Amino acid sequence: MKTQKSTVFRYGEDYLTISIALGIARGEIKGILTAETISRVKANQEIVKNIVRKKKVVYGINTGFGPLCTSLIDQEETKQLQYNLLMSHSVGVGNFIDKEIAKLMLILKLHALCKGYSGIAIETAERILWHIENDVIPCVPEQGSVGASGDLAPLSHLFLPLIGMGKVIFENEVFPTESILKKFDLKPVELGPKEGLALINGTQFMAAHGVLLLEKMQNCLDHADIIAAMNLEAMMGSVKPFDEELHQLRPHSGGMYVASRMRKLLWHSEIVESHEKCGRVQDPYSLRCIPQVHGASRNAWLHLKETILTEINSVTDNPIVFSEEKTISGGHFHGQPIALPMDYAGLAAAELGNISDRRIYLSMMASTPGLPKLLMEHTGLNSGFMILQYSTAALVSENKSLCFPASADSIPTSLGQEDHVSMGSISGRKSLKIVENLEKILAIEMLTAAQGFDFRKPLKSNILLDEAHDLIREHITFADTDRVFYTDIDKAIKLLQSKEIIHRLNATAKKHRIDLKNESDEVWGI
Repeated sequence: MKTQKSTVFRYGEDYLTISIALGIARGEIKGILTAETISRVKANQEIVKNIVRKKKVVYGINTGFGPLCTSLIDQEETKQLQYNLLMSHSVGVGNFIDKEIAKLMLILKLHALCKGYSGIAIETAERILWHIENDVIPCVPEQGSVGASGDLAPLSHLFLPLIGMGKVIFENEVFPTESILKKFDLKPVELGPKEGLALINGTQFMAAHGVLLLEKMQNCLDHADIIAAMNLEAMMGSVKPFDEELHQLRPHSGGMYVASRMRKLLWHSEIVESHEKCGRVQDPYSLRCIPQVHGASRNAWLHLKETILTEINSVTDNPIVFSEEKTISGGHFHGQPIALPMDYAGLAAAELGNISDRRIYLSMMASTPGLPKLLMEHTGLNSGFMILQYSTAALVSENKSLCFPASADSIPTSLGQEDHVSMGSISGRKSLKIVENLEKILAIEMLTAAQGFDFRKPLKSNILLDEAHDLIREHITFADTDRVFYTDIDKAIKLLQSKEIIHRLNATAKKHRIDLKNESDEVWGI
């Protein structure tokens, strides 16, 4: 499947990627409904209308839901059934999710509905598109989904505004939906048969978390290699463990990729050349095993990427409407296919934090000539960088507590009708939290690595690492005495999240014809 590269995305037709979904959410790409999509959606809705007219018994169209699937609903009441469904399932609790995640949910759901198997009315699809384009984003509580019939509670909250209920975020303020509809001179949508069920059945809450998780984790993976290489230079570590021939003997894709990046980040380094004949036999694992550990985390990220790409280009509601004769009540709403890899990705992100914390600790031990204890020359009066490692230790410990796989649990719901659930919403939420903690850990290693790197001057490193170090020093100065390190940490976190280092190094690599396999790479990009 070819990647869509246009600044216009056709819902229900084009292949949705992580970067396109994020691009639409951030206003960089415009999503449209084409005449072909509109025709397909209308034709599928007509099938639902015919089923109702002919009084065929089909789950969710003229029956109750879940354990009430055998309760038949009169034709006159099929519309009210959809409103009752949205209202009764809006039972989410907790804080509202981030606005961007809620907007991603709208984008993912609209793409799935426009495939033309959900019986949705085109007017409903157009209203969802209106919310996206006008940045009127529903307020969605973070808790309440078990990831079985999809994300019932969060999707119900997401679509309450369609019927004039719930709350929305507009221009960074929360408003009752009715006031925003009045402002734009709009009326609530009139839902037809099957529409409510099509809206709230699906995995878009889980998948939206997966989309953001992939972007944040990729950024952490790319920074982790650079920061680790800088720390290795500070501690005068060996480049031999990154030898290409060595890694061909154990050719895991992630490990091969990281070893290649490490070679390119350390190529022609004066620091490396200065200790080629030192007597040290081997480095601790946190330096020597960077390709194995970072690479394993990359493999987990890749597994999640492949799964989420399939998910966001799938139809995940229920029942699926093929024709009047073929309407299937299946299980595409079940979150297990993405719950497992999101748990796996969370564990992989936690391990990146573990090894980063070990490098931070190692760099403060004064075990390498020229590198002072606690990374500061005049300690005693000064504590140096000692307490920064306390913060990473706390974050690493917190991540360990979040690593229990939510998908290992299942609590039956719906009076036993939904007797196995995925808990994938919890997988997504906690794995995203792990990655957010990882950003902080890597930001602190960025500070310690840059501090240690300064002690190797006037020797030069690789052109890319020197560039990265110079950029860090544009934001955060060398510390020769104690100061309020919180400010430095905050700057480092923002620098990491901005991707400025990645963009600068990619530009430098391109200028000097160094193949870093940057974010445009088909395998390791989004």
